[in-house]
Amino acid sequence: MQDPFYSKQKRPKRAGGMLAADAWLDSSLYEFWQALGRGYTRYQDFMSRFHVTGFKRFIVEILSDAFTFGAIGAVLMTALAMPAFSIIDRGAFNKAEDYSVVFLDRFGTEIGRRGIRSDDSVALDQMPDYLIKATLATEDRRFYDHFGIDIVGTLRALASNAQGDNSTQGGSSLTQQLAKNLFLSSERTFERKIIEAYLAIWLEWHYSKDEILKLYFDRAYMGGGNFGVTAAAEYYFGKRVQDINLAEAAMLAGMFKAPTRYAPHVDLAAARGRANLVLSNLVASGFLTEGQVTAARRHPASPIERTADVNSPNYFLDWAFDEAKRIIDETGAQGNNFTVRTTIDTTLQRYAEEAVTSVVREQGEQYKVSQAAMVVTDTQGAIRAMVGGTDYGKSQFNRAIVSTRQPGSSFKPFVYAEAFEQLGLKPSDTISDRPVCIGDWCPQNYGRNYKGQISLQSAFAASINTVPVTLSIKTGRDTIAALSHRMGLRADYPVTRSLALGVASVSVLDMTSSYAVFANDGLKTPAFGITRMTTLTGDPVWEYDPDAPRERILSEQTVAYMNQMMRAVVTSGTGSRAKIEGVPTLGKTGTTTSYRDAWFCGFTGNYVAAVWFGNDDYRPTNNLTGGTLPTVAWQKFMAYAHTNIEIKPVFGVDFVPEQTIVADAAAVPAEDAAERPPNLTPAAARKLLDLADRLDIAIKDLAPVSDQASAPAPSAGL
Repeated sequence: MQDPFYSKQKRPKRAGGMLAADAWLDSSLYEFWQALGRGYTRYQDFMSRFHVTGFKRFIVEILSDAFTFGAIGAVLMTALAMPAFSIIDRGAFNKAEDYSVVFLDRFGTEIGRRGIRSDDSVALDQMPDYLIKATLATEDRRFYDHFGIDIVGTLRALASNAQGDNSTQGGSSLTQQLAKNLFLSSERTFERKIIEAYLAIWLEWHYSKDEILKLYFDRAYMGGGNFGVTAAAEYYFGKRVQDINLAEAAMLAGMFKAPTRYAPHVDLAAARGRANLVLSNLVASGFLTEGQVTAARRHPASPIERTADVNSPNYFLDWAFDEAKRIIDETGAQGNNFTVRTTIDTTLQRYAEEAVTSVVREQGEQYKVSQAAMVVTDTQGAIRAMVGGTDYGKSQFNRAIVSTRQPGSSFKPFVYAEAFEQLGLKPSDTISDRPVCIGDWCPQNYGRNYKGQISLQSAFAASINTVPVTLSIKTGRDTIAALSHRMGLRADYPVTRSLALGVASVSVLDMTSSYAVFANDGLKTPAFGITRMTTLTGDPVWEYDPDAPRERILSEQTVAYMNQMMRAVVTSGTGSRAKIEGVPTLGKTGTTTSYRDAWFCGFTGNYVAAVWFGNDDYRPTNNLTGGTLPTVAWQKFMAYAHTNIEIKPVFGVDFVPEQTIVADAAAVPAEDAAERPPNLTPAAARKLLDLADRLDIAIKDLAPVSDQASAPAPSAGL
């Protein structure tokens, strides 16, 4: 056992250890504070060397604050410039809506434009020297001296604004204006001005002065939908920019500041007043003398009168513009100015418009129908005419493209074609015309009667409803829908029990493409309207390949059978009004429930066309059927279109076309078109011969009437 006394003797020894630790801590703290004091004394001794008093202190404080605020400003400016860096990283100037497209018809004649009016094909050294000087004198006299920001001009503009002076020069340099045109909106904010300044410096770093000036001339908005001086010169003065005079150049240069205010077609007096100020700037800057501008002052520029081209195929151009933008996006074409060669035939376009509008005008009130649409292609799918409504000026809604309506019985060719393909039937085979039901749905024939045993051809010609429903039960409705989509119908629609009777959504364009399969020996024939696209300078962008392989959709036997049946529709069925003497016409009528839509879709050996009549608000018509107005308009157009051309046969149809020529299709009734003798002027005869050479058309027995011996008659049998 441990001695208790011994344990008590150890405790004083422990107390001595704690005292030692306490002493060490006290001494350490003392030494730390002593060292800190000595360090602070040395710091004071060192900083005393930089102690400034008096005037020197004032200078130091100013510089110190300047550096501080400068650093803060630099950080702020960098933050504000981040959007500019983002824009530069994207590296794109143009947007899709900024495309400018010039459209040509199939022969190369301009028929219209879409998008902005722009032209960047003229080099800077080809532009008039006084146009360049007038622009620099008014917009940026120190353009070739500054680095993108004209500090002197900015200060002067600020001073002028402070004094209330209405100066003709702005504070932004020409490069800053270009940066705004290329990248920014027109909003007036401090942030945008900073971004604009950064972009201007970037432009100056990456482009030469001449390149910047050329971009400015090409991209500046000049009013009236025109971008660039080249487009503006043509629009306002009807001239190439190379041919404008000094007065016209001054007027163009005056529009850069406020094009909507100084455009001559908006306010000619204001435009001339502005041009006079530009002439004064030319003299003040030393570019020209007062004597050199006197004539321009006395004879100010006068713009030409411009009226809308009502003869342009506007519905087609709207559609073709969308197609052109799609091609541009797919090919990745650079730039925003293009020339597009289309398939449109302006003569056929005029015939189509006349056929549709005249029928609506003459009989539309009787049938309570107000709208119609038509699309015409050749048998290879090239669109020759497109009518999207009765009046483009009143409604730009394209009923040939955008609107999808039920086709009614004009859908039946898909049903019969699938039956021929799948079941091995032929037109002469008989089928029972009797009541048929799918569940609780029991369709009825027009007239509510039944014919018993009837051939497929007769049932098709009479547009009997029970027969295609019976065929759809045998083939399956899904296969019919699949065939219709392979043939050209692009809109999706539900596969319902009533599909065989045309309860689907289709467009006039797609119906034309689908019927073109029958006209083109069973090959897929999608409609197309563009054959070539180039830049304004002629560099190729895209070209249609007519020799591209085509998918076979229907066998030749099925095509022959269907063509025989569609011929019977015209000769002895619901489409008898489509008959044209001397021309093999084929087609199918279509009428929907409550007479809301009426169709006739058909073709000859030369052209394919689909016609729709109805009302935009789906209001029922007054018993309008496909065999009435649509067929009449179709026949009227085809009668026009088949004059003075070679009439081609139709595959599978036993018909020998009669080759005849008439003088003026527009002046000859359709029923007499094939019987009237030719009576052409020499000019018209030469035009037809030129068309024959270009289109490989055979023209026979052409005998122009003329007293002029200098205009020989063309030879027969070309």
